[in-house]
Amino acid sequence: MFVSDCRREFYDLIVTQRVLLLVASDVDALCACKILQALFQCDHVQYTLVPVSGWQELETAFLEHKDQFKYFVLINCGANVDLLEILQPEEDTFFFVCDSHRPINVVNVYNDTQIKLLVKQDDDLDVPAYDDIFRDEEDEEEDSENESDGSEPLEKRRRFEEEVIERTMKRRQRREWEARRREILFDYEQYEYHGTSSAMVMFDLAWIMSKDLNDMLWWAIVGLTDQWVQDKITQMKYVTDIGTLQRHVSRHNHRNEDEENSLSIDCMRIAFEYDLRLALYQHWSLYESLCNTSYTSASLKLWSVQGQKRLQEFLADMGLPLKQVKQKFSSMDMSLKENLREMIEESANKFGMKDLRVQTFSIHFGFKNKFSASDIVYATTSLMENIEKEGPETTNFIKALDSLSRGNLDKLHQGLDLAKKQLRAIQQTVASCICTNLVISQGPFLYCSLMEGTPDVKLFSKPVSLCLLSKYLLKSFVCSTKNKRCKLLPLVMAAPMDVEQGTVIMVGIPPETESSDKKNFFGRAFEKAAESTNSRTLHNHFEMSIIELKTEDRSKFLDALISLLS
Repeated sequence: MFVSDCRREFYDLIVTQRVLLLVASDVDALCACKILQALFQCDHVQYTLVPVSGWQELETAFLEHKDQFKYFVLINCGANVDLLEILQPEEDTFFFVCDSHRPINVVNVYNDTQIKLLVKQDDDLDVPAYDDIFRDEEDEEEDSENESDGSEPLEKRRRFEEEVIERTMKRRQRREWEARRREILFDYEQYEYHGTSSAMVMFDLAWIMSKDLNDMLWWAIVGLTDQWVQDKITQMKYVTDIGTLQRHVSRHNHRNEDEENSLSIDCMRIAFEYDLRLALYQHWSLYESLCNTSYTSASLKLWSVQGQKRLQEFLADMGLPLKQVKQKFSSMDMSLKENLREMIEESANKFGMKDLRVQTFSIHFGFKNKFSASDIVYATTSLMENIEKEGPETTNFIKALDSLSRGNLDKLHQGLDLAKKQLRAIQQTVASCICTNLVISQGPFLYCSLMEGTPDVKLFSKPVSLCLLSKYLLKSFVCSTKNKRCKLLPLVMAAPMDVEQGTVIMVGIPPETESSDKKNFFGRAFEKAAESTNSRTLHNHFEMSIIELKTEDRSKFLDALISLLS
């Protein structure tokens, strides 16, 4: 059931209860969790936080805690499956689901008692009507034959024939209704996409209750930026949501400063700005950032010798000496940095990079600390998917969550260093895949598989890293290929998951087109292909388009996928 009043139907209900928070492993979920934690702290709400990275962990966490808790809050997980069927909860258990995954399962939408959905109603949800999906089971009425002495056999037979005709008509109507239901559900569930960021939904709740702080606003901004960095939402949706947040930023960060009431330099300030679409450039060198940002790397084709020449020409056109661009950005000459954005934009237009400018926000506190929202997204993602083992499974999640607080700058800087390694690894892998022609056309889609022993292959056994790699690779391939048909194809990418168990992780990415609505059809396609071939697959990720598969079953699974999509 959709919650229309988050305060009355959600927050006021749980504020006096013990709550279990089940939080997915993505940056948007972490930001939503931070906002909710801050609200819980204000009102002294007792809660337990459990990170869940997939459906199996969600089920396990529920089974472990179902006796102690009656109220469960699920962040970025649970909306797109039938929760009651998966978890089999008691009738006095309640789930509040704040999830950006779409489409939302129809059973969750029409369950009025146990499932409450905290989603933005403005989103284009297109949920089918109740009567098209659900039908009250009509009990087959048994024909009770009242054998009265005076009844005539002819009359009885006519009545019986009428009943048979009526029953046949009803059966036909039911069959037609079921066929229509299947069609409606197929159309509704065919594509996977994302709605409004969960962090923004939680910030709206804080704002309605007049408990919104600048920190919460920053987390909402980071949650939205995560969706944009991961390419989960359209440019139109991003710009619209940026506009919404910009109004809040103006409200929280207006400056009426004069000599008498000036703010301390340590105060946190958020600013809206048009920034460069270059990853981590303020914490790196400009040269490294240009080389390792997917947009510039793909546009200049930096994996080729010709591309490297174009980069030199691009830098020369801006009039930037190599000595300056190759040193840390913070050490560059102030005279160069002052007009840097305008210089880069002007030259970028000449080199066909018309979208190098992007609307975003930055945060300042103290003299040295300035971060853009995308910096935080890259750092937090890298901490969460860090492959170096340091203690229990949840260590990475806790570190990533901590890095979002201003007091933990050391963790944030550690995340930035890991993010640089991750971006370098992605760019090197993209270059090697294109130069060695690893991307092959399978007919209805492009396919690329990383072999065991490839550098950094362990990093790509993690879902977010593999998705980023796949998106960067598809973008670069589209820029490098001369085949017009291949430019319109989606990509399926596989990487080794667990060598001992013989599994691979596979992800499907929609085509890289201008009008792309970010809807992904691979989730359902993977399910059907696995079903028809009895492939041993594990659909454990909250993103339906990511699956785990036994290595021996890969070829028959791909054959089924080709015939399904042809």
